[in-house]
Amino acid sequence: MAGTDLVEPVADGWQLILAALAAIALIVVLITLVKLHPFLALILGGLTVGIIAGQNVNDVLASLTKGIGDTTAGVGALIALGAMFAVLLAESGGADQIVDTIVGRASGRMLPWAMAAVGAIIGLPMFFEIGLVLLMPVIYLVARRARVSLITVGIPALAGLSAMHGFVPPHPGPVTAIDYLDADLGVTLALGILVAVPTIIVAGPLFGGLAGRWVVVEPPHTWESEERDIARRPSFGVTIATVLLPVVLMLGKAVVDIVVDDPEDRLQQTADVIGNPFVALLIAVLVAMVTFGRGSGMDRGRISDTVGSSLGPIAGILLIVAAGGGFKQVLVNTGIGTLLADWARDANFSVLLLAWVLAVLIRLATGSATVATITASSLMIGLVEGMSSGETSLVVLAVGAGSVFFSHVNDAGFWLVKEYFGMSVGQTIKTWSLMETVLSVTGLVMVLFLGIFI
Repeated sequence: MAGTDLVEPVADGWQLILAALAAIALIVVLITLVKLHPFLALILGGLTVGIIAGQNVNDVLASLTKGIGDTTAGVGALIALGAMFAVLLAESGGADQIVDTIVGRASGRMLPWAMAAVGAIIGLPMFFEIGLVLLMPVIYLVARRARVSLITVGIPALAGLSAMHGFVPPHPGPVTAIDYLDADLGVTLALGILVAVPTIIVAGPLFGGLAGRWVVVEPPHTWESEERDIARRPSFGVTIATVLLPVVLMLGKAVVDIVVDDPEDRLQQTADVIGNPFVALLIAVLVAMVTFGRGSGMDRGRISDTVGSSLGPIAGILLIVAAGGGFKQVLVNTGIGTLLADWARDANFSVLLLAWVLAVLIRLATGSATVATITASSLMIGLVEGMSSGETSLVVLAVGAGSVFFSHVNDAGFWLVKEYFGMSVGQTIKTWSLMETVLSVTGLVMVLFLGIFI
């Protein structure tokens, strides 16, 4: 695993620092100015690190290919299974059922809280962009019915989506950081939910109420919610149970590991199998094919087509994450992680705060939460050596918090929100960008608070 791959530095400290800074600068320039795809930028960044650090080029190439292969094997399958589950939830009408049930039972004053809950539940299995597209007609409809600014109900939903994207597996960022730092997925999932809930409350309904007064956006009379071509929707209870199934399986494994703590015990062996992230998500997808697929009247052919359609859109994400794995492996093999770990220990600097700051800087420079997570967690590998499982999970969450800081004009999500909400650039900064900042800082505060006890 990542935590056991550390080596002694191959060059002196300043050369390694120069190599790391040059590689990160190159990645930023290639993504933001040259508009090169992050997959290629990360590969070129990995080559730059190794060459400037004084490694043989063939050794650098070997590190790159090893990192790409290991990351694809460890993370790629989880991202693919998560995408399959999400598209079944959307196409079956299960997501619509969650939205209609929760929003339909909320009073006017409770609508922002209901929208935050909807965003969090929908965001648990779905990528941010997919969740946003799915929820926009609902946000429009709720804002029209309640006669409030689009921002008042939209920001809470976005906070729920974004928090899940940054803190909770099986989203690509948290899963990648967990893999790099050799963290326990079940523990990270449990702590991620603990961090996400209060963070969503602060950045969602509370901040959304203020932002709705600063920026008043009237909901358009377009994008009415479309009726899906399905025979029937799965019930609310069945939908929620299916969405939470992989979460329960992974959390169950973490609980059994703590309570039983006996590798020879049959219960722990069983929990270790069904709570394994790959197995838990595989079970969830197979169950969803029945509860969401057959439960909504799909035949076997349509279920197969629906599952297959989920893989195309995530190809780019898989390539970026894989290239990030190659970049990470070169950083590890040059000894930059060990150097940074020694520096942090000598300076008595908070590891959690350092993880957050690194992710924030890369997020601001590249606009990509995924690139920020990959790069920051790669640099943190040496610092988690000897940490407990809980402490390592908090480092993952600190990176996740930093990766969503202040989305601005170099982030595709910024323009997506701007166009869907019909705002100017200034309005988008005062609402969406500030919400992301509140989300990031509140997440860091929660991580630091948990760090007192863990």
